[in-house]
Amino acid sequence: AFFWLVSLLLSSLIWFIAVKASDPRDERLQKGLLIFGVMFSVLLQEAFRFLYYKLLRKAIEGLVALSEDGCSPISIQQMAYVAGVGFGLMSGAFSMINLLADALGPGTVGIHGDSQLYFLTSAFMTMVLIFLHTFWGILFFHGCEHRRWWEIMAVVVMHLAVSGLSFCNPLYVGSLVPSYLLMAAAAAWAYLLSGGSAQNLRRFLLCKS
Repeated sequence: AFFWLVSLLLSSLIWFIAVKASDPRDERLQKGLLIFGVMFSVLLQEAFRFLYYKLLRKAIEGLVALSEDGCSPISIQQMAYVAGVGFGLMSGAFSMINLLADALGPGTVGIHGDSQLYFLTSAFMTMVLIFLHTFWGILFFHGCEHRRWWEIMAVVVMHLAVSGLSFCNPLYVGSLVPSYLLMAAAAAWAYLLSGGSAQNLRRFLLCKS
């Protein structure tokens, strides 16, 4: 969570400087800067995810050196899951804070004929991002651990795609549906990389040991 906060702080600082140095009356330029800010923030988040992986790898090596049996008490898969949950929960917390700030007013959502589903769809989008960060953490760490750089690039591309889909709003179907499809694909991929199988899933659904 701390690493995600640092990445957000740096990306916000860059975006703030870019906006202050530009002409605020140029709407096209401001929209371009917003797109640049979002994409830059995504890349910075993934860079900090990689730095966090390197830090955890050093920590695991230290735990192995201190343990009596030469094994780490925590696996890299467990750390990947926890790191993904930390990134996701902090991302969701900041999304909800922004929503609650908007809810204080002034004005009413949809009063000028816009969609009244803003808060509902934002809640669903926040949920999908929390899950995606969890799955991305597993995929990203697996790619780093086995030097499968295409897995890391897949995480970065999916993150850029989901963030870019937010620009489809207020056409909420155009952003929510593809995001949930990507979440389902990332969930299946992370499940398989974590050692899951169709047989295990069938036993779980049928409540068999």
